[in-house]
Amino acid sequence: MQLKCIVCCFFAAVMSKNKTEKFIEFDNFENTLDFNSDTKGRWHEIFGNQNPIVVELACGKGDYAIGMARMFPDKNFIGIDIKGNRLWRGAKTAIDDKLDHVRFLRIQIDYLEKHFAPDEISEIWITFPDPQPAKARKRLSSSKFLKIYRQVAKANTRIHLKCDSDLFYESTLETAQEEKLKVHENISDIYAMPEVPEILQIKTFYEKMWLKDGRTIKFVVFDLNPSEA
Repeated sequence: MQLKCIVCCFFAAVMSKNKTEKFIEFDNFENTLDFNSDTKGRWHEIFGNQNPIVVELACGKGDYAIGMARMFPDKNFIGIDIKGNRLWRGAKTAIDDKLDHVRFLRIQIDYLEKHFAPDEISEIWITFPDPQPAKARKRLSSSKFLKIYRQVAKANTRIHLKCDSDLFYESTLETAQEEKLKVHENISDIYAMPEVPEILQIKTFYEKMWLKDGRTIKFVVFDLNPSEA
């Protein structure tokens, strides 16, 4: 029993050290920013071009931001999450693969308007978010968050949701209907399609887990703003 405790303490110490090292590296990477960074209204300057800006919200390890950056060199990508140790993986991959049009921003999504100016964002992706079963307002496709996105995104912005949660998927469709937002794509089972589009073949760390668990992956694309009458 004593040996087991010693081994557990050793691995806990190693994990803690690795996490601390990742935070230090993340802060020093050239493609990372946080809540102290001066970014609002400066994103095109930061990227050094005027290409459209795509954000992946609650991006975790940034799998989708990285995957899309490889596919679309004419767009800029920002992975946003509050977990620096997760963002470290995406930032490191972007550096190793010389993906200069990717950045990672460590902030809470509630405060997007403090880090982006109006019309800076052209496209939003939400990939495998926390379904927040007890707190509907905290879902990233809720009316609360749509209002936040409207402060920083272009009027014609579309939101792309990829998830495994029936609750999140269904509540997103309900919100789109309530707010009269046009739904462009509604796929209840991506991998039941005869041919999966290339952009949907990107798999995040969590998607791989859920697929092994036998879960169905869903995809919805809808307008951020209601269509003009």
